[in-house]
Amino acid sequence: QVQLVESGGGLVQAGDSLRLSCARSGRTLSSYAVGWFRQAPGKEREFVAGISWSGANTYYADSVKGRFTTSRNNANNTVYLQMNSLKPEDTAVYYCAADPYGPGDSQKGRYNYWGQGTQVTVSS
Repeated sequence: QVQLVESGGGLVQAGDSLRLSCARSGRTLSSYAVGWFRQAPGKEREFVAGISWSGANTYYADSVKGRFTTSRNNANNTVYLQMNSLKPEDTAVYYCAADPYGPGDSQKGRYNYWGQGTQVTVSS
C-alpha cells in the first residue's frame, strides 16, 4: 500500500508563493515517478507537473510553466511543488500521485496511488 500525504496548502493572495510537499508514509517514494494534479470545483482533475523517479526529468502543464517547479529529495522521501506568482485560477485541491513505472508525465491513468489532497486558495 502506497499512502501519500500532501501538505503546504493554504489561503494566499495573488502573486504570493506556496510550496506543497508530498510524502509517503513510512516507506520510500524514491522509486516512483510523482505527478501533481489539481481539481477546481466543477472541473475535471488536471495535470499540473510531474517528476521522474530520479528527478532528471520534469513535466509541466502550459498553464503553470515558468511559475511552478517540482523537485524531489529522495533522501527524505519527499516531492515538492513550488508555486510562485499564484493566480486566482490556480485555486483548487492539489493532489500528488505516484507512478511506479512511468516517467511522471501527464498520463493520469498511469498513476496508481493518490493522496487525499490539499486545498490551495488564491484571492484576487
